[in-house]
Amino acid sequence: MDRKTVEEYILSMPNARLDYPFGPDVAVYKAGDKMFALISENKDPLQLSLKCDPQLAIVLREKYDEVMPGYHLNKKHWNTLVLAGQLEWDEVKGFIQHSYQLVTET
Repeated sequence: MDRKTVEEYILSMPNARLDYPFGPDVAVYKAGDKMFALISENKDPLQLSLKCDPQLAIVLREKYDEVMPGYHLNKKHWNTLVLAGQLEWDEVKGFIQHSYQLVTET
């Protein structure tokens, strides 16, 4: 899956917006003032970081080689997905929805 597809889906969430608070190397997607997704610019394969329930985060890391603790983020609450082909697009969309819900339902 390519960056454009991922970004369009992220920005389809209600009130989602793109920001660059950490500089041009990291695209940050927020709902209100809360981050729920980050994409590392110019990485191949695409790296997508998402907020995650701490218990689910552990399960996903054990299940998928492409899911690891959040890169430069709180490793208890964030996962980084290396989108190199192991994860199905429907799974990734579910992880994005989960992340979005965590920041909008609190």
